Amino acid sequence: MLDLLRTVAARPSGAIGLALTAFHLGIAILAPLFAPFDPTAQNADAILLAPSTTHWMGNDALGRDVFSRVLYGGRLALVITFCGAVLATLLGGFLGIFFGTVGGRIDEVAMRIVDAFLSMPWLLFLLLIISIGGAGPVTIIPTLGFFYGMAVLRVVRGAAMQVAARDFITAAKARGEALWPILTREMFPNLADILLVEGAMRWSWMLLAFSSLSFLGFGATPPTPDWGLMVAQERGLLATAPWAVFWPCAALSSLIIGINLLADAVGKALGLDRASAMAV
Repeated sequence: MLDLLRTVAARPSGAIGLALTAFHLGIAILAPLFAPFDPTAQNADAILLAPSTTHWMGNDALGRDVFSRVLYGGRLALVITFCGAVLATLLGGFLGIFFGTVGGRIDEVAMRIVDAFLSMPWLLFLLLIISIGGAGPVTIIPTLGFFYGMAVLRVVRGAAMQVAARDFITAAKARGEALWPILTREMFPNLADILLVEGAMRWSWMLLAFSSLSFLGFGATPPTPDWGLMVAQERGLLATAPWAVFWPCAALSSLIIGINLLADAVGKALGLDRASAMAV
């Protein structure tokens, strides 16, 4: 792992992605130590104050310190989307390896079902499911995990088909090995790298999806400090108090860019070609 990190950090894009991701993770964990004010505390005397030496990023429409809220703003999104990304990687990875190894009619039928899910307007279905099941993590995590797991399945299945055609898999089948040992001992170790990269990519996309849900009122709920929710609450003040909208947008954008750069650098360091894997 250390060798991989050194290889990633040797690339300019990888170094930037690693620094941005580590920075945001560190801020999310240490937010209580760095935030100068309570992120939910309202102050009628500080409504829409411009940035100053006391309030570095200004105040919002309720007098809350924007800097403190930005520091806390990624905590909920990071936890929920990380759990969702792990679930999507496990679900899509296992099914992708299984169908890519088995092949035949089972694989063909499964892929048509996956194609049907991938063609759906995912945001509308997310909103429908969350409207029915509620906006809590118990609903959001498995919903994000399922929808993004279908995309992981598609990519991993393509890579699994290439591995399944190799001689050592043919030899394992000729020895009479059962399907489960072939999946766990032969297939998974050869696909762990692509699962790692896919998980990181889906994590960044889930962050954007969760922030979109919060913006629409289906993710984080007030007064929780969340970047998407902050933009939704302050977007009407863009002309008079742009700092209340700019900083959460900048924080979310930098985190997504960082994770994408890191995932891309990890993929290149591992010699993975995501485009060819997705095309199978």
